[in-house]
Amino acid sequence: MNVHFIQHETFEAPGAYLEWAKQRDHNITFSKVFENQPIPETAEDIDLLIVMGGPQSPDTTQEECPHFNAKAEIAVIQKCIQADKAVVGVCLGSQLIGQALGAKFEHSPEKEIGVFPIQLTADGLKDEKINHFGSTLPVGHWHNDMPGLTPQSKVLATSAGCPRQIVAYNNLVYGFQCHMEFTQETVELLIAEEVDFLTHNTTHKFVQKPDEIHHYDFSEMNEKLWQFLDKLAAEYLCQGE
Repeated sequence: MNVHFIQHETFEAPGAYLEWAKQRDHNITFSKVFENQPIPETAEDIDLLIVMGGPQSPDTTQEECPHFNAKAEIAVIQKCIQADKAVVGVCLGSQLIGQALGAKFEHSPEKEIGVFPIQLTADGLKDEKINHFGSTLPVGHWHNDMPGLTPQSKVLATSAGCPRQIVAYNNLVYGFQCHMEFTQETVELLIAEEVDFLTHNTTHKFVQKPDEIHHYDFSEMNEKLWQFLDKLAAEYLCQGE
């Protein structure tokens, strides 16, 4: 499979998503927009598009962040969806998927940073690509917004702080507001970006201290993410058979 990543910042690394693609010997390409690498103009050479997170929102303009072109990213997401490609969005990426389908992102009821459980909904427990997560699963979080919903979308998982943690837009298009890709290396990068806020936060109840995040073992969460990606890839490859 040809797996293409859109990465917005060095500290929003693909982590376990990239490790999965490497272990499965997929062909991997990148748009590292923080290095001004271009966004693909077509879906032709993409089987799975993975759009990572970032501090931006879908409303962030190029005047505000010159390396982030939301319109170009939304355009390639739309082309991939129209071409029946597999698409996964993480955090900002999930919000961009919603925008691409005409669903406006919204602010989450709570800011969440750290590791907190998600709960699968009835639709989530029926979804064969994620029901192996179990009814609850501790996962990573680093957000203040959440993706919009289309009439056809299904919310598959929620958390105490956010009612839209995993959204299925169709059988090949999924938005993850949560960060199941976290590894020790990726959270080190994120913590370094916000260490002062994390250390001195007194107002957000779903924000953990750096030491709490540092010491978490992400391996179970990563393994369940890889199983999801395996199932998604298998369904994509079975199209037309």
